[in-house]
Parts: sequence; structure tokens; C-alpha cells
Amino acid sequence: MKTEIKRFKITKGDERVKVAWKLIREIAKFSHSGPFWKFLEENFGIKEKDVKEIMRFLEEAGELELHRSIDGKRLYVSTLKDIKDNPIKLDRWLK
Repeated sequence: MKTEIKRFKITKGDERVKVAWKLIREIAKFSHSGPFWKFLEENFGIKEKDVKEIMRFLEEAGELELHRSIDGKRLYVSTLKDIKDNPIKLDRWLK
């Protein structure tokens, strides 16, 4: 997954969106694991800021809508859990 994150950072255009979705779907598989950010760091060496950057990119591109708390903060893990639990519904909704 680290190589895919590097690939995301250097690609442009439509290819970047495809790489971002591939990464998010892969990361979402682990969204129910323990303290999520610590789990990613220990097992895959993936940093929290990299995942958040990818998710913000997808939101800016209009591909993803991040869940928000009442005070407006972004809920990244909740969004990943929803992607894992309802992948077909989200894909249809986004298209």
C-alpha cells in the first residue's frame, strides 16, 4: 500500500482518482480494526495524514462525501466504515 500512496502523489488527472479509490477501498477493509490510525501505522507503515489527504482529494474532486459531526468536523473513520459496509450503495450514489 505504501507504493500505491507514492503512486497517488505523483499521478495526475483521472488516473489519480482511480488510484485514490483503489487505496481507499483497500484501507476501508481494516476500518473496524482496533485504534484505526495506530493499526495502519503499525501494520502497513501508513500515516494518518496520507489517508486524510487522499480522502480530502476525493471530496474536492466530487467523488466522495465525508461524514461530518454536528460541529462540522470531518469523520474519516466513519466514512471508511460506511464504504466498507455499503460499497455498492455508495458507488451507485456517487455516480
